[in-house]
Amino acid sequence: MAGGIRDHSGDDLVENHEINVTPFIDVMLVLLIIFMVAAPLATVDVNVDLPASSAAPAKRPDEPVYLTLKQDLTLAIGNDTVGRDALPAMLDQISKGNKDTRIFLRADKTVGYGEFMTVMNLLRDAGYLKIALVGVETLPQPPGSTSNGTSGASPAEDTNGQ
Repeated sequence: MAGGIRDHSGDDLVENHEINVTPFIDVMLVLLIIFMVAAPLATVDVNVDLPASSAAPAKRPDEPVYLTLKQDLTLAIGNDTVGRDALPAMLDQISKGNKDTRIFLRADKTVGYGEFMTVMNLLRDAGYLKIALVGVETLPQPPGSTSNGTSGASPAEDTNGQ
């Protein structure tokens, strides 16, 4: 209590040893408000004026060309196994010589990165630059769950947007 009841009479004031926390709380609230206002202003905000695109979305191919790199490092186009030497000729036959045909590339998850890049280089050397990488979409599983939870394969484009 800030004020106490006097037990004795006289003109001497008794010292009060209780701390008045009201000014302390006021100062803390003012500092809280200052930091709440200043924090959003301290973030980095880069204004970028992005250009608008008028390009129509790419249509899905009627018959996509799937190139599969199997676990044993053999290649297959669709369901047919093809040798690495015969790959360019087989792709030219399927795409009718159209080098702009998008190739959907999928690989077994045990295949190493180097082997995967070798196949991508084979496609590039054959003139096929539009390569879409295919992965399996999975839903996040709760910890301790053992179900596979795959929902199917979907093409995901490479980092070059091709």
